Amino acid sequence: MSVHCPLCFHPDSSLFHQDKKRPYWRCPQCALVFVAATDHLSAAAEKAQYDLHQNHCDDPGYRQFLNRLAKPLQQKLGRTGLSGLDFGCGPGPLLAQMLTEQGQRMAIWDPYFAPDPAPLNQSYDFISCSEAIEHFAAPAKEWHLWQRLLKPAAVLAIMTKRYIDLKGFANWHYKNDPTHISFFHEKTFEFLAQRDGFTVEFPAPDVVLLQKQN
Repeated sequence: MSVHCPLCFHPDSSLFHQDKKRPYWRCPQCALVFVAATDHLSAAAEKAQYDLHQNHCDDPGYRQFLNRLAKPLQQKLGRTGLSGLDFGCGPGPLLAQMLTEQGQRMAIWDPYFAPDPAPLNQSYDFISCSEAIEHFAAPAKEWHLWQRLLKPAAVLAIMTKRYIDLKGFANWHYKNDPTHISFFHEKTFEFLAQRDGFTVEFPAPDVVLLQKQN
């Protein structure tokens, strides 16, 4: 049995790992590991899981965590006054607040917590996406949306934990969250960058910066 990849649409993804709850498939072209649609939570069950998260804007530990993305992003941007979108901001949009404090002009969007579609009709100098891409059921959809939203030479900054190999994946706590359904490798981002005209760098094990080349 094979499954279509939800990111690059390669038709022959193969079984990568099976645990007690669900199987995980791996694309031979882009290296995405994913959970097939038949094993996804319902929207209501997914939202209920998100409501359990305790990420508050006044939590200094959460701020320190998000700085792992905010700091290299700001260094990459090199200046203030830029237009940014925090995509998948969650119930407490602290990253957008932090980037605003650093002088950027931020918009937010989230399918559950900030669903106003207006920000998705603008264009941006950068997009941030912190701990959200692993929840995407059809990541090709968001990837193509981002390409439309990003201005020439704009930066896409993503935070998500990356898998390394099968042994590590099998023992990886990150896969156990039932809302985590798309798992990325460095090769995944390198594939997307080469295919679609981005440069790519990895300033941390869970951070990737991609920049449009035109």
